[in-house]
Amino acid sequence: MAAVMLQGTGSDVGKSVLVAGLCRALSNRGLRVLPFKPQNMSNNAAVTVDGGEIGRAQALQALAARAPAHTDMNPVLLKPQADRTSQLIVHGRVRGTLGAANFREARRDLLPDVLASWHRLQERCDVVVVEGAGSPAEINLRAGDIANMGFARAAQVPVVLVGDIDRGGVIASLVGTRAVIDPEDAAMIRGFIVNKFRGDPALFADGYAAIEERTGWRGFGLVPWLSAPSRLPSEDAVVLDRARSAKGGGLLVACPMLPRIANFDDLDPLKAEPGIEVVMIPPGKVIPPEAALIVIPGSKATIADMAFIRSQGWDVDILAHHRRGGAVLGICAGYQMLGRSIADPLGIEGAASGIAGLGLLEAHTVIGARKTLRHVRGSALGVPFEGYEMHMGRTELPADTAPFALLSGGEPDGAVSCDGRVVGTYCHGLLASGPLRRALLEPLGAKIQEADYHQGVEAALDDLAGELEHHLDVEGLVALARGHSA
Repeated sequence: MAAVMLQGTGSDVGKSVLVAGLCRALSNRGLRVLPFKPQNMSNNAAVTVDGGEIGRAQALQALAARAPAHTDMNPVLLKPQADRTSQLIVHGRVRGTLGAANFREARRDLLPDVLASWHRLQERCDVVVVEGAGSPAEINLRAGDIANMGFARAAQVPVVLVGDIDRGGVIASLVGTRAVIDPEDAAMIRGFIVNKFRGDPALFADGYAAIEERTGWRGFGLVPWLSAPSRLPSEDAVVLDRARSAKGGGLLVACPMLPRIANFDDLDPLKAEPGIEVVMIPPGKVIPPEAALIVIPGSKATIADMAFIRSQGWDVDILAHHRRGGAVLGICAGYQMLGRSIADPLGIEGAASGIAGLGLLEAHTVIGARKTLRHVRGSALGVPFEGYEMHMGRTELPADTAPFALLSGGEPDGAVSCDGRVVGTYCHGLLASGPLRRALLEPLGAKIQEADYHQGVEAALDDLAGELEHHLDVEGLVALARGHSA
């Protein structure tokens, strides 16, 4: 079995996208390829075929590999729910909470879980493309590491280091990584990739050669700034700093940027519609009064983010928007926030607490220990959709409340207000349905094209793979992977 691992000189250097592109490129070559990330930290997650959850980036990489998403692809997932604590997901299931005090010790103990998933993946494919997390240059985190060199050395997987030239200092970041890491860790690195280059590649020829000379590593390519990644679901909330799309015009949809926002890729199908402009509202800014629709997204800490909405005055903006005749859509935790109250008696999200919601729906939510993880199908507004549920909580509604959707088997989901302008649902991913986008947004004045969102993602993955075949030495990466002895 062959394997190669992409690590980065820092976060957000493009590792996830490169792994996805390589998975599609290798799949196009007829190889059975699977992605793997030992440890991820993200509140953007996906439900897997075996009924667990993994980071959404690994689910996208699985799609690129033309394989069903499985918990073995991301055995350890940390979901931040407060400044110093994260929910710990192991093999797709909640195992507890990690805080600053026990993080290093607990992480070290997770290596056997990581290797168990790794060995199972090896049996199911020809090659595994592994993604690191953060950077191996964070030598203060090296003890007990399972995300970068700790895994690479335990599994004896060769590493290619990725640097981001767009942020500047790529020569220093690549050469500097070589200088600061342990010599035995450095011996695992066999080459580098320079990512996100703008301009004439000839202008960087001397810099590329200098990296090779000073590190002793071979270069596997210079990847330009590509357009295909903008058409793919985003993993990290850092992309939300781009607060407003550049399209201009069209129906305005506003979404507040919650501190623990989760699964915000629910909005991606709206961003892909030419007739819709999506604006992410950062802290300190008001929700634009001209917005036709406000979307309250998912959250990993519902009560804390509801309190944050009040601290920003966004509750006033949302209620005023509704009084003016505007529409509101709440997804998952956003649905819970639309109700009258949210209670956490067991302290699942932190200290046991409760809070009043926005009161736009006659709903009361109690957060419990059981986590719902499942793929769903159903119909809403007269059209079918597919999606998934991922939540800890049960919402009670009056018996005469109109549901938003009916799931297969007749189970109701969500709620619609009496005036029809407030909708709540536990279903993520439903906006990928073009007919549902039309049914939901055309009454608000949007022009919907009903483009097949999933088909667009597939096309973007193929475009990405084609670019990497052109700009990277993919044959050399395959040879390096095949030189790995399992």
